[in-house]
Amino acid sequence: MSHPLSDRINSLPVSATLAMAAKARELKGQGKDIIGLSLGEPDFNTPDFIKVAAIEAINQNYNSYSPVDGYLELKEAICVKFKRDNGLDYKPNQIVVSTGAKQSIANVAQVLLNKGDEVLLPAPYWVSYSAIATLSEATFVEIPSSIDTDFKITPAQLEAAITPKTKMIFFNSPNNPSGTIYSEAEYRALAEVLEKHPQIFILSDEIYEHVNYDTKPFSFAAIESMFDRTITVNGLAKAFAMTGWRVGYIGAPEWIAKACTKMQGQVTSGTNCIAQRAAITAVLAPVEKIQYMVDEFKTRRDIVIGLLREIDGFKVNVPDGAFYVFPDISAFFGKSINGTKINNANDFSLYILENANVATVTGDAFGAPNCIRISYAASEIQIREAIKRIKIALS
Repeated sequence: MSHPLSDRINSLPVSATLAMAAKARELKGQGKDIIGLSLGEPDFNTPDFIKVAAIEAINQNYNSYSPVDGYLELKEAICVKFKRDNGLDYKPNQIVVSTGAKQSIANVAQVLLNKGDEVLLPAPYWVSYSAIATLSEATFVEIPSSIDTDFKITPAQLEAAITPKTKMIFFNSPNNPSGTIYSEAEYRALAEVLEKHPQIFILSDEIYEHVNYDTKPFSFAAIESMFDRTITVNGLAKAFAMTGWRVGYIGAPEWIAKACTKMQGQVTSGTNCIAQRAAITAVLAPVEKIQYMVDEFKTRRDIVIGLLREIDGFKVNVPDGAFYVFPDISAFFGKSINGTKINNANDFSLYILENANVATVTGDAFGAPNCIRISYAASEIQIREAIKRIKIALS
C-alpha cells in the first residue's frame, strides 16, 4: 500500500550519521559489542558552571515562553562573544537564537532561497546542508576537493562553479567532516571572487570554532566587503558539550535576522528558556574554561592518526580542528576482503560495522565518496580498541 506523502519528504534523504547510529543501536540491541565512532557528540559532561546557571534559572522560575528570537540578555552576550572572539560588531537586533545551529541554518535557507536557486557546497560538507537546500527547493552544487589539498577549494574552482542562478555558498571552518580550517589568507582569496558576484550570500558555519589545535579559525564576516552579505552561524553543542541543550544562533544583516524570526515564529517559536539562561553563562565564559576538552581532543586526534597510518590502504591527513578524521580509503575499492567485495565507501563502512563492530560514516554522505568519517569524540580506550578491530578486520 502506498502512502500519500509529500514530494518534499520523499525527496529528502535520511541523515547518514543518524542512520548509522540507529544501525549501531540495533546491533547493540542484538548483543553485539559495537563501538560508535559515527556521531559528532562530545563524550564529556556539560561543564558544572553551566549546569549551575541552569539550576539557578529553574529556581528563578524561568518557565514561560521565551521571545521568538531569544532573550535580550542572551543576544547581548552573543554580541560580546562575537566582538571578543571574532572581531565582529553585531547588535542585538541582528542576533536570532534558535533550537540548535541546524535550525539556524534551515531558517536562513528558507528565507533566502527560492525554487531554482543554486547553493554552492564546498565538499566535503556536513550532511544536512544538501538536505536543507533541497527542502528550500534550491539546487545544491558540489565543489569537490580531496585529501591532497587538505579538503580545501581554490578561488579558481569557486569562480568556475558560479552561475547566474547562484544565490548562496555554505562555508564551514573548522569543517565537519574533515577538520579542515581555512586560513584568513585563503578566505580572503575566496572573498575576492565573491566580490565580483554581489548577488551571492555567504553562510559561515562556525560551530566548531573553539575546537581547534594551534590554528585559530577566521570568521568570514570579518572581511569588510563580506560583512553585509554573510550570515555567521554558531552554537553551544560542540565546544561546550551541550548537544542536547539545543541552542544555536546567527549574526546577520538585520533584515535577514527579522525574516528568520518571522520564520521561526511559525515553526518552533522561542528556544528552551532554561537552556537560554544557561547559554548566557556559557558564551560569556573565558574560552580557557573549556580548554581541557580541546586538549583531550587533540590527544585523541594524534592517537587516531598514528594508529590509522599503521593500516595499509588508509591515506590520512592531519586535521586542524573539530573532532573527526576523514581518511581516504579508495585503495580498497574493487578489492575483496574475506569474501566481501568493496565497491565504494558505503560498502567499506558497512564491512567495518559488520566485521569489526565499529560504526563510522561513509564519505558519500558528505560529498566525498573516497573517504569515511571517524569521530574521535569517544574515550581513548574505545578509540584504541576500535582501530585495533578495524586493523584486524582488514588484515
